[in-house]
Amino acid sequence: RFPVAAVDAILEDVVGSYAREQRYEPARCGELAKDMAEVIKARVKGLMIPRYKIVVVTYIGQLNEQSMQIGSRCLWDPASDTFSSYTVKNTSLFALANVYGVYFE
Repeated sequence: RFPVAAVDAILEDVVGSYAREQRYEPARCGELAKDMAEVIKARVKGLMIPRYKIVVVTYIGQLNEQSMQIGSRCLWDPASDTFSSYTVKNTSLFALANVYGVYFE
């Protein structure tokens, strides 16, 4: 099985450390989102989960009295495929990271 609790801990650690104290700057946040995704992917792959493909998606956006909805759709087997998600908000920005674990036979 995909270790959701271990992946949740990785997301909380990485997203929290990268985004909790950041101010929103468009150019910087683009690079920050890429860096977060790479670090998350490396740490999840370090768990050496057999037979799972890992997909990491990160978002960083400005908080400015507006709302945003992010949706994703996947074709998968609910018995073996799963995901983990974590969000951080501060006064300036929100950061969201999703990790999808897709079983590969």
